[in-house]
Amino acid sequence: MPRLFSRALAAAPFALALSSTPALACASCGCTFTSDWLNQGLVTQPGQAATLRVDYVPQSQLRTGTSKVDTSQLTIPNDREIERWTDNVYLTASYDRQFASDWGINVAVPLIIRPHATIAEDTDAESRSRTHGLGDIRVTARWQGLSTPSGVTGLQFGLILPTGGFHQTFRSGPAQGEEVDRGLQPGTGTTQAVIGAYHYRRLGRDWALMVQAQAQIALNARQDYRPGTIGEASLAVQWMGLGRVVPQLQINARINGQDSGLNADVENSGGEQVYFAPGLSMPLAARVSAFAHVQLPLYQRVVGWQLAPRVNLAAGLTARF
Repeated sequence: MPRLFSRALAAAPFALALSSTPALACASCGCTFTSDWLNQGLVTQPGQAATLRVDYVPQSQLRTGTSKVDTSQLTIPNDREIERWTDNVYLTASYDRQFASDWGINVAVPLIIRPHATIAEDTDAESRSRTHGLGDIRVTARWQGLSTPSGVTGLQFGLILPTGGFHQTFRSGPAQGEEVDRGLQPGTGTTQAVIGAYHYRRLGRDWALMVQAQAQIALNARQDYRPGTIGEASLAVQWMGLGRVVPQLQINARINGQDSGLNADVENSGGEQVYFAPGLSMPLAARVSAFAHVQLPLYQRVVGWQLAPRVNLAAGLTARF
């Protein structure tokens, strides 16, 4: 598709800014970061790319349903767990290859650091943990054979592999030595399938549009834990009228199914979120570009009591070769 690739070449900063999807082992207690699963691995012309990105997701607001929990009114000890905060830091390295045919591949390897504080039920002091290490590696392929000269259309499919650990323990407090909840571990211990579709097109000289839908489905359970199915959809627009700096806006929606199993916090997992995510990308050199964006919640509904973020931040560098 030489004509298609030449027409899409101007969209490279947009594709590169979104090319690395962090393989997040999100906590079932409210990690809802979704701002960069959009357009995973999409590169609109043949070549290779490597991306290094960092994501910061501070979960500091305890919520139930669509409301905030007023923790100042809760008695301690309490007959239920009162989570205090969780800071999620993801450092993700990814490799992407778009072949001259319609096929492409993407491999994303995450390193996760997750400090966490909670007051367990019937206790009066905080227990703290700091789970960290390799997360679950994501390997996906894409096929862009449905594309036309007016736009890039593709299908995605792949696996999230159980490479992350899931037996780390609390470091201090009444729960010291006990294993941290499975939803807070670096890995899920399960293999998950990823399927999705996307479409990208130019809207005149300076505008571009991207839409995508994706699902993440656990294929098995591991030691009485199975993560819930995740469905995601996104709409993004990009403006190229400023030249080197390319702003973009995304609306991201996500539905989380509840986790299941004896080791899952079934009653406090699952929900729906909608986010608004402004960002930008810009080239730093002939083959290197930088990107950054902020994700802000528009709507959040959680099942049970869960910690939710007020803001999510991401930044990174992509090199093509």
